[in-house]
Amino acid sequence: MNELLANRVKTLSPSATLAITAKAKELKEQGIDVIGLGAGEPDFNTPQNILDAALDSMNQGFTKYTPAGGLPALKKAIIDKLLRDNNLEYKQNEIIVGIGAKHVLYTLFQVILNEGDEVIIPIPYWVSYPEQVKLAGGVPVYIESDAEQNFKITPAQLRDAITDKTKAVIINSPSNPSGMVYTREELIELAAVAVEKDILIVSDEIYEKLLYNGVEHYSIAETSEEVKARTIVVNGVAKSHSMTGWRIGYAAGNAAIINAMTDLASHSTSNPTTTSQYATIEAYNGSQDSVEKMRQAFESRLEVIYPKLSAIPGFKVLKPQGAFYLLPDVSEAAAKTGFNSVDDFATALLTEANVAVIPGSGFGVPNTIRLSYATSLDLLEEAVRRMDNYVKSKWQD
Repeated sequence: MNELLANRVKTLSPSATLAITAKAKELKEQGIDVIGLGAGEPDFNTPQNILDAALDSMNQGFTKYTPAGGLPALKKAIIDKLLRDNNLEYKQNEIIVGIGAKHVLYTLFQVILNEGDEVIIPIPYWVSYPEQVKLAGGVPVYIESDAEQNFKITPAQLRDAITDKTKAVIINSPSNPSGMVYTREELIELAAVAVEKDILIVSDEIYEKLLYNGVEHYSIAETSEEVKARTIVVNGVAKSHSMTGWRIGYAAGNAAIINAMTDLASHSTSNPTTTSQYATIEAYNGSQDSVEKMRQAFESRLEVIYPKLSAIPGFKVLKPQGAFYLLPDVSEAAAKTGFNSVDDFATALLTEANVAVIPGSGFGVPNTIRLSYATSLDLLEEAVRRMDNYVKSKWQD
């Protein structure tokens, strides 16, 4: 029956994060005490003021269609946020609201890529970047980075990767899965290459509010007007306001690109969920105290769990600066416990140690696993204890 499928989906890889989460859930339903460190979502409920605003909007009858690109009031809230937080000025026709940042990215690639266009993707990368590029007819071009360069690419690497087919480069800071953050100086240097080579910049800033130990976030679009003109900023409230299930993201950038994205959305989604849009207006216009409280909680967990994870034999961990992930190199641990690959090691951690982690192969770094610390400290400490005991019990010199 494979002939029934379009060619574009025949090579599509399922999301590694969603797959491991589903497997962990299946084991839990069987009564197995699995600790899940896979899903990329905060463990806090959406703040009460946002919940109240959503309910109020429904009670007022705001339950009908909205403009395809989002409510004008929400676009204004996003414009105000970008000016307040990022010193970036946009107009209403330079903003589109979509059904989560993931779908915004999907729509963006659909409207900017022609068959064979190349998109540069730094490694490690979020699992959906390559698949979305391929679905739009594009070609992912990867740039390797590693812990020695803090999982960040250099201007020289970017310049070497650009060809006459290059359409865009993706910059994700703070990064999923590494948690590393580009400095303003690093962004200026990367932007200079993009300007020189006349390519677009896709700046995924969904984790911008989750920063630790005094690290600051900068949008590459802030660096100059020339850079801003070729940058599409993608963001949303999923991670910052614990609103993953509300599915609201947005893009800000060139009016022609935003208009094309809006036209495509009008034929694919009609509009983002109305109630979620009203909730997001409150998320950006209301108190930001809950955002900071959640950030502090993640930072506290990181400070406790990072040294414990680093102490597991065969785990080499670069301390993240943002997001809520750890990306340890566990290749030695896998080899010393009798596994031929880290993927097999990750499966054993799930089925034998009852800890669900994401194999790094889904992020382009097959020597690693990704762990989310978006769960309670008690569960995090127990998960590390289980992994530590498992590795030590299987270790073979």
